[in-house]
Amino acid sequence: MVFFKGIGIDFGNRLRFDACFDIIIKIYVFGCVSKLKYSVWNVPKPQPEQTAGLISAGVSPLSAAVLVSRGYDTPEKARSFLASGQGVLHDPMELPDMDLAAARVRQAIKNGETIAVYGDYDVDGITSTCLLTDFLEKSGANVIWYIPARLEEGYGLNETAIRGLKTQGVKLIVTVDCGITAVAEAELCAALGIDLVITDHHECKEELPRAAAVVNPHRKDSAYPFQQLAGVGVAFKLAAAVSGDQMAVFREYCDLVSLGTVADVMPLVDENRVLVTGGIRMMQRTRRPGLLALLKECQLTPASITSSTIGYTLAPRINAAGRMGKVELAAELFMTKDPDTAAVLADALCRLNRQRQAIEAAIYADVAAMLDGVRQPDAIVLAGETWHQGVVGIVASRLAEDYGCPVFLVCLSGDSGKASSRSYGGFPLFSTLEKLEGLLESFGGHELAAGFTIRKENIPEFRRQVTKLAAAYREAHPEGAALELDCAVSPELLTTANVTALDRLEPFGASFPRPLLYLEGMQVQQLMEVGGGKHLKLRLQRDGWVLDGIFFSTTACKAAVALGDTVEVAFTPQINEFRGIRSVQLNITDIRPVESERVRIQREQMIYHRFRQNAISHMEALALIPPRDEFAVVWRYIRDNSDGGCLTDEFFTLTRKISRSAGVDLGPARTRVCLDVMEERGLIELDAGPRSIYIKLIPSAGKVDLQSSAILLGLRNHREGEH
Repeated sequence: MVFFKGIGIDFGNRLRFDACFDIIIKIYVFGCVSKLKYSVWNVPKPQPEQTAGLISAGVSPLSAAVLVSRGYDTPEKARSFLASGQGVLHDPMELPDMDLAAARVRQAIKNGETIAVYGDYDVDGITSTCLLTDFLEKSGANVIWYIPARLEEGYGLNETAIRGLKTQGVKLIVTVDCGITAVAEAELCAALGIDLVITDHHECKEELPRAAAVVNPHRKDSAYPFQQLAGVGVAFKLAAAVSGDQMAVFREYCDLVSLGTVADVMPLVDENRVLVTGGIRMMQRTRRPGLLALLKECQLTPASITSSTIGYTLAPRINAAGRMGKVELAAELFMTKDPDTAAVLADALCRLNRQRQAIEAAIYADVAAMLDGVRQPDAIVLAGETWHQGVVGIVASRLAEDYGCPVFLVCLSGDSGKASSRSYGGFPLFSTLEKLEGLLESFGGHELAAGFTIRKENIPEFRRQVTKLAAAYREAHPEGAALELDCAVSPELLTTANVTALDRLEPFGASFPRPLLYLEGMQVQQLMEVGGGKHLKLRLQRDGWVLDGIFFSTTACKAAVALGDTVEVAFTPQINEFRGIRSVQLNITDIRPVESERVRIQREQMIYHRFRQNAISHMEALALIPPRDEFAVVWRYIRDNSDGGCLTDEFFTLTRKISRSAGVDLGPARTRVCLDVMEERGLIELDAGPRSIYIKLIPSAGKVDLQSSAILLGLRNHREGEH
């Protein structure tokens, strides 16, 4: 008999727990290997000859490997791509109705008519509004701008706004980044004697609004050579058409075009690549007071601006204005000429963003509490009366990633609610909402993100049907989310010079993302949770090469990684500068065990599944019976590694740790059988959550004979019956 902290444990035929204390242990569900962030990693085959050809032509090794994997596999193709940021802009007059739009705007300027630029509350809409308003002012127009309040008015043209602009003497409304579906609102404008010019980039429906001009590259009759302009790109084209000098307008406003294009996640190919490249260069030497003030608040310099800076630092702060109902702060920031005013506005914008982050965290915590104890959901459909409508979309995105399923969050107000939804694993949102249209008041969006309004009494039925559709989709697409990698690399290629040279491939964004590379056979040397336990820092080594990595928004438990593990890593390389020392750091996207370990886990999952289905073979039954000393091994590890009586870990990682600590190989299936036996004999309680099992050790006054367990007896009888 061995005693541990008042608990008497006999590791012979009996196991006794004295009633003296309680332990809670949280581990992940057996089978959670399928909970990898990406269940499929697509790594292209190496193309050494083509890569060597680019290196001989003067391209750095990492850049050459990335370019080849993306189809630029000859020196000629690579040179053409690298020069694409200096390409030619398309003629704005090729856009449908651009001749009519430019003529009507020129007429309004000439006649001194009041023009209203009517925008949207996101970064694309704000930059569109600022660009066209400033251009018209400098062209001598009598112009005002209007962006609807997100919470009160919603998206796009609305009757109240149109009537209000009429009272201000507006004769012409020019929409930017909105208006393509405003059929009824266009009729109202005509009835009120207001001319309407629509510039937009969203998908067109069958019926176009009746307006003086409808400028949209997505029109079916459009002959424009590039469809994927942002709203600010279309607004820029209108200004260029009115001016007659596209390059002069480009030099004046390409910074705003770049901001809106990157923030709206438009493909950085073709004309967008020219617009964004020029815009970033302009921002790197900007004198725009608003941008300088915002950069200062973010502790950045103009020279540090990249597409990533726009997407991850500037855009969220600008978007915060619209989300929080203060869109005028962002619009005024980019239109002011006064540095002092800009400083005040930038400070207010950043404070608003921090407020948005706090609200986001509160909503997330609220939703997480609702989901506590829920098994892995096929879809999440939840409603709340206190949630902020401008923020739930961000929360839905986080939940979709964390829970691995589509998410629908409804902000209730009285008997109805407005919802934001986000997809996961390719689940088609817009098509799904079309199928459930009878339960909805209205809906819109696309397959990855959508919104809708719904009556409160319809939410339960909506939840039932969406969950059924999501379950069917998951069953039909068991491969889950796929991670597309550029290429495999060796550690010795990850030098500061090679990683810095990747900047030549900028700008990165939609359709041309930052390089995502692959390393295999890396051993975990160090492991540390940083940022208050929010992020995971690792040190990896292979063949004497040591690399540091950071895995944001995860823990060792979520990443299923432990010291000594040999892993494969998907990452984006970056340069980290600390106290004047520059070094390469891996910004990790996903991490997983090496292939041999994954194969073993899958095999053990299959064996355990067959065990639960009573369909195992004689040899499998034999392998699943834990020797008596393995109960002691499991217990000792838990005892020695619990923190205040608690231990949290991913199941397969925990199994590996237990095996290493004792110098034996328990295996996941046998470890799980140990836990099942303990549960059956009343020593622990198991409760499966969305990704985890909660294990509670229950104190017992008497001795418990584990060997009389029905589970063990069944395994023995199965074995004996095979002889």
